[in-house]
Amino acid sequence: MAVAVPMAEATRRFTSEPRKLLIGGEWRAALSGKTFETYDPATGAVLATVAEGDAQDIDLAVAAARRALDGPWGRLNPSERGRIVHRIGDLIMEHADELAELESLDNGKPKAVAAAADIPLAADLFWYMAGWATKLNGGTINPSVPYMPGAEFHAYTLREPVGVVGQIIPWNFPLLMAAWKLGPALTTGCTVVLKPAEQTPLSALRLAELMLEAGVPDGVVNVVPGYGETAGAALAAHPDVDKVAFTGSTEVGKLIAQTATGNLKRVSLELGGKSPNIVFSDADVDAAIAGAAQGIFFNQGEVCSAGSRLYVQEDQFDRVVEGISTAASNIKVGHGLDPSTEMGPLVSQEQFDRVTRYLSIGEQEGNRATAGGSAIEGDGWFVQPTVLVDATADHTIVREEVFGPVIAAMPFSDVDDLARQANDSAYGLAAGVWTRDISKAHLLAKKIKAGTVHINSYHVFSAELPFGGYKQSGWGREMGEEVLNNYMETKSVIVGL
Repeated sequence: MAVAVPMAEATRRFTSEPRKLLIGGEWRAALSGKTFETYDPATGAVLATVAEGDAQDIDLAVAAARRALDGPWGRLNPSERGRIVHRIGDLIMEHADELAELESLDNGKPKAVAAAADIPLAADLFWYMAGWATKLNGGTINPSVPYMPGAEFHAYTLREPVGVVGQIIPWNFPLLMAAWKLGPALTTGCTVVLKPAEQTPLSALRLAELMLEAGVPDGVVNVVPGYGETAGAALAAHPDVDKVAFTGSTEVGKLIAQTATGNLKRVSLELGGKSPNIVFSDADVDAAIAGAAQGIFFNQGEVCSAGSRLYVQEDQFDRVVEGISTAASNIKVGHGLDPSTEMGPLVSQEQFDRVTRYLSIGEQEGNRATAGGSAIEGDGWFVQPTVLVDATADHTIVREEVFGPVIAAMPFSDVDDLARQANDSAYGLAAGVWTRDISKAHLLAKKIKAGTVHINSYHVFSAELPFGGYKQSGWGREMGEEVLNNYMETKSVIVGL
């Protein structure tokens, strides 16, 4: 399927050398001596060899993070910390082409997409967070104490870093998810042990090199690649970790929440989704078709907020389905390093098996493909961009997160029942509304139980915008000012006068 495309010399050097763990500012092998291999999803060939961290490496990394928290990092003033965070963003853009290529090879996404979206968004996140470093202020309070008449107090609040943070990131946006986690943690003065996904550790390891170059002190950021059931579980359960931040599946998020009860560490979770994208008859239908296609086929559909449930008002249903089916059929699928590629392979054999299993279930339940509907033969883990119709609310393809380029389109006629249909899901991450009636759009946006509602747009991400979900889509928010609350404690100080 994929045409072989040569990698740049910097990428070749990086992938040809065994990659190690970063602990306490030193690159080191795993204590067990174990390694694991990563693969190019477009060919199935081995891409790189990486040290496999486990519980004993996590112990070392947490201890290093604790020393750094109590040492040089904690003594930096906010302006100094902000300048380091900003420099990380600068270095990401200085190495943008290399990082985009690594991301494409490790994840499968087109390099052009990574260069246009993932890399600049990651840099901008660090730049945005750097500005907050000097603005994390408490406040003064004039307390009323009814049982102490006449007493006077001076009271104020302090905002302090929560401490050592364990961060576990997914494989769909490896560099960007690392930025979403690391930016606010560093800005607030926390120290970090980061576990990248075992499928895609390379850009996180390269980012770690750039962070050391930016002046991040030893032990402030530690990177321990490994498997979820070993390194990830040990990090989530570690008694000296003050907070764990996780992005990934809802199933694993529930396990992490249970594990974190050992020392009642704080938890933030950005989890799965089954997001509705709604097209009214009065919408700009051509724009809605393009937006719906982008909403599901971007990043191979491996997006937690993908618009995978498409609801279209009856009189425009055939037109919208035909339009998105044509868009799906015209997508150029291929190797991510091929400049003509518009959609790459799925990330792994496991994910390929998952998506193709859902396609089989959909066929068994009576869903009909108007575009795609099957795997693509040949090397690599490629699946056709797929549009399904004849789905109903109880079908598996409508209920469960596929996490691939598969959309289920359904007509609606009862506008009053639309919010119920949109909310008929265990998830509540995102939604889309396409209409020229702005009042209708705002009213529906209020009724939809989701962390982000796009109106006449989809997949709009910005460092300023909080991102997260309702219901089983997670706890807390990423990005924006709100994410800072994930990484800070508030202390009240009361002085009797």
